[in-house]
Amino acid sequence: MQKKRILLKIGSNTLTKETDHISRGKIEDIGRQIAKLKDSYEFIIVSSGAIAAAKQFVKLEHNGQEITVKQALASIGQPHLMRIFQENFRELGLFTSQCLLSYSDFEREVSKENICNTINVLVANNFIPIINENDTVATDEIKFGDNDKLAALTAALMKVDLLIIATNTDGIYTKESFINKKPETIRLVSNLADLQNEVSSSKSSHGTGGMESKIEAANIARQANVETWIVNGIKDNFIIDALENKTAFTTIK
Repeated sequence: MQKKRILLKIGSNTLTKETDHISRGKIEDIGRQIAKLKDSYEFIIVSSGAIAAAKQFVKLEHNGQEITVKQALASIGQPHLMRIFQENFRELGLFTSQCLLSYSDFEREVSKENICNTINVLVANNFIPIINENDTVATDEIKFGDNDKLAALTAALMKVDLLIIATNTDGIYTKESFINKKPETIRLVSNLADLQNEVSSSKSSHGTGGMESKIEAANIARQANVETWIVNGIKDNFIIDALENKTAFTTIK
């Protein structure tokens, strides 16, 4: 039986569990679920969190713009982030690899072909590609998006079966329920234009995304016939619970 391929996008808020530090427990939770699912699913991960990882270790002295400081922090934090993934996943019998991409890579046919070939070889050999933006040379996702768009472009390019965007809410809430402080999840979306009216433009505490960037990502995926799920990644067992329909999340078809 051919395995289904999931692209899992993990935002900074999920990885930190809304604290100031990368949560090893959350990374272990993700790894444990992948280990349980590996006979039926293969995973590609797009992970934020390099800047959050760096902030645990350093406070940079600088006179530069904030964006250049964030690029420097990403450069410091990326190896730490990968080490945490590698250590936690290895204990579960999972192997990881690092892929750093930038938007220009998706604009050239040769680069796109190379990305596909490399990721396919990694997955075929039971390595989980962990993708992040190459933040030292690109600033798009640092400024806005928290890797949502990068995840969608990769999902579309790799023709995955499902894009799961892990965030800090139970999917997308109706605007009225959010205002009334009784959040109600929109379970199924087939018209993205209608969805825009339900979404606020506020950002999350660590990430730079917010729901607008997730809807833009879902639109990119949709054009490639990839379904998107927006799931609460703060909760333990969120991938398996979503697959078994045991939790509230938003499906965008």
